Amino acid sequence: MNTIIDLQSLIIFELVAQKGSISKAAHELNYAQSNISTKIQQLENFFQVSLFYRNNRGVTLTPKGQILLKYTKKIFHLIDETTKIIKDDNIPKGPLRIGSMETIAAIYLPRLFAKYHKEYPNVKLILKTGTTEKNIQDILQYNLDGAFIAGSINNSEIIQKTFTEEKLVLVTDVARPQISSIKDIQNQTLIVFPNGCFYRKILEQWLQNKGLLANKIMEFDTLEAIIGCICAGLGISLLPISVVNKYVKAGILRCYPIENSYTKVPVLFIYRKLNYMPTSLLKFINMF
Repeated sequence: MNTIIDLQSLIIFELVAQKGSISKAAHELNYAQSNISTKIQQLENFFQVSLFYRNNRGVTLTPKGQILLKYTKKIFHLIDETTKIIKDDNIPKGPLRIGSMETIAAIYLPRLFAKYHKEYPNVKLILKTGTTEKNIQDILQYNLDGAFIAGSINNSEIIQKTFTEEKLVLVTDVARPQISSIKDIQNQTLIVFPNGCFYRKILEQWLQNKGLLANKIMEFDTLEAIIGCICAGLGISLLPISVVNKYVKAGILRCYPIENSYTKVPVLFIYRKLNYMPTSLLKFINMF
């Protein structure tokens, strides 16, 4: 039996898994669909397992296929890491993929990125915003080089460094009656980021511990949308004071302190534990 798996087969396998379709993968690679099917069949013959469930809508990974995809990503990352080590001349260059929460991206990163770009113009900075959980998963799956998250993390594969500490406040529009008790917000609509956002998690935990239920929730992917909806009187939210301070000073929003056990949140910069640290990432970390 052939004991060699060629990288092209793994590239095709990963693309089929990503697209959920053999025909879409063939179209993207400009290959005949039969060639893609043959490569997948060769992999399945080699491992003697089914890697995909076939159906009328396309394909989905089997449990064994999910395992192979995980190791395929590790293989490609190892190749990429090896290439970087061989070519590394200690001059920061190439892409640097940074993940961040919307709040950190809005307040802290413009100045940090501007300073970094000025000092290392050969590095292509790529910013991807998402929830804390999404950023952690993207780090573990090698989709990001580093990410800013809220709250601590316990994972042996990840290194974390303190970036700053945020103070959370309850935020409302100015037309809403003054809040004197937590019970005043019981029936209010919560304006929040999608599940996986640490600030949303804190807000829901706070209300739950007070015996209150969040019956009305509106989710938005962007900070601008959340701020706009609060200003329009659609609901309330829990956000860092650094994000809303200018709106409060302008008389557009109103904020209220919350209990000390919930108000302070550490913001961390995380990255995978690597045998080799790219110079571009090392310089980025050293900058803060």
